[in-house]
Amino acid sequence: MIYEDILFSTEGSIATLTLNSPKTINALSRRMIEEMIYALTTVSSDESVKVLIIKANGKHFCAGHDLSEMVDSGVKEYKFIFDQCTRMMQLIHEIPQPVIAQVQGIATAAGCQLAAWCDLVIASEDARFSTPGVKIGLFCTTPMVAISRAIGRKMALEMLLTGRDFPAQEAKEIGLVNRVVPIEELDTTTEELAKQISKASRFALSIGKQGFYAQVDQTDDKAFHYAKHTIVMNNLSEDAQNGIKRFLEKNDSVEWKDR
Repeated sequence: MIYEDILFSTEGSIATLTLNSPKTINALSRRMIEEMIYALTTVSSDESVKVLIIKANGKHFCAGHDLSEMVDSGVKEYKFIFDQCTRMMQLIHEIPQPVIAQVQGIATAAGCQLAAWCDLVIASEDARFSTPGVKIGLFCTTPMVAISRAIGRKMALEMLLTGRDFPAQEAKEIGLVNRVVPIEELDTTTEELAKQISKASRFALSIGKQGFYAQVDQTDDKAFHYAKHTIVMNNLSEDAQNGIKRFLEKNDSVEWKDR
């Protein structure tokens, strides 16, 4: 894959996927989505990577779908776009690595969906989140899936039905964002969080992320049933046994085997 609309790099145990089409406000074109699918698939199988950061070049994070691809076509073409976008979004949850969205400027429609679907979100003070499709007659039904799972129903519906901007601080208050920082601290704050997470065992991070999404919408009984069996198997792993022994020995230096 030759990347044209994104950049992709790794440094140590942290990978970075950068939306790189600032002239289109990093709109999710068919080409960009294809490149993101390839990069996410690559990350998934890279055992040296523990955390992925998704960020964007330019003043804004992402303006959603490329609307120039959304006119004067038929069912087959539109279905392909949304099938591919859905696949890309699903990969963000399916890959074993935690994914952090680093957001500045606007994150609208599918761009808001992208941020909301990441595991964590760090936003600059100037960031704004919205699902404005209702204003142009195209209700944000696919972003709705991510939004309604990230925040409460009432605020999700307000966002979807009004299409208004939610400033970064308000987005944090309703649970869409983890942290809000000055724009000049956005890179360093995101990198510091990624480094903090990457200190853990990749195997444990994978179990934790996949386990979280597996149980979060289950009933209490089913969630505990899933969790107790998962932690038993996790406890048998080499990393868990080494970590427990080092803790009991008051030894902070653990060399993870990631298995």
